[in-house]
Amino acid sequence: MTTLSQTILPAIEVELQKQVARLNEPRTALYHEMLTYHMGWTGEGVGDKATGKRIRPLLVSLVTSASGGTWESVIPVAASVELIHNFSLLHDDIQDKSDIRRGRPTAWKKWGVAQAINAGDGLFILANLAMTTLDNFYPAETILAGVRILQETCLNLTRGQHFDISYEARNDLQVEDYWPMISGKTAALLSACTDLGGLFGGADEGTQSVYRDFGHYLGLAFQVQDDILGIWGDETVTGKSAASDLLEGKKSLPVLYGLAKGGKFAQRWEQGPLTADEVPGMATLLETEGARLMAQQAADQMTELSLNALRMADPRGKAGDELYALAKRLLGRES
Repeated sequence: MTTLSQTILPAIEVELQKQVARLNEPRTALYHEMLTYHMGWTGEGVGDKATGKRIRPLLVSLVTSASGGTWESVIPVAASVELIHNFSLLHDDIQDKSDIRRGRPTAWKKWGVAQAINAGDGLFILANLAMTTLDNFYPAETILAGVRILQETCLNLTRGQHFDISYEARNDLQVEDYWPMISGKTAALLSACTDLGGLFGGADEGTQSVYRDFGHYLGLAFQVQDDILGIWGDETVTGKSAASDLLEGKKSLPVLYGLAKGGKFAQRWEQGPLTADEVPGMATLLETEGARLMAQQAADQMTELSLNALRMADPRGKAGDELYALAKRLLGRES
């Protein structure tokens, strides 16, 4: 039996390819190739792993449908948020000096920093152009409200990235400094997806607001869980080295908690970068000092807030059922 999500996802992919095809001309063939490579459609290792899961556009589509609208009418919006997501990933890879993205060399490693920055800029512009194709379905004031949500979200993404970069050189951070960073870097776009879905689905202001909260807390919970997996995760399940976050000196929630405790973990951390041999012992120290428990409790709290907001929104129909299932899968919960 085909699920609604299985019907929506191919339509999203077609729309994404249509938007990126604006650059598919002889003189810009290389430019177009850079974008299709980063989106996971061309080059070595193409496939589901290279494209990513398209969670954000799926959220837009499901919330729209669960709010009483039609997912078909909002596909350009869904494509827009995915293009924004990929624009941010492309620039993040440059700023973080990441060589690998989704198991493949990053765009800047293949074509250089300057061209990769330009490719990211192109994705940002294409995202905005996608929003201009909604006039067959929605009045101008609704489209303008959607554009405003998207642009405010992009500003919040840059705020979160500013915090993340600036935190690398700071030694005075507290646990409370963590939340503004991930609210921008991770939660802002997920919140925008659910906000846009409520808007274009015709939800009233109260329902749109709780959908926005659902996405916000979903993003917070997802990031805290990612922080936990980044230190104590099973590499065979996550596909990511459990040593990487500590080796890179990432100021994740468990690390900030450990630094605030001022114990043996903090004393070693303040001496300088860790070696690979030290990582298992440092992870054990963090857990002994209570960081893993605190982070899991925070993730559980954000999970409850997210699911409570979704219940308040009362999503309808098949889309509503799939929205609950998607949320629980992302939150790592079965109930």
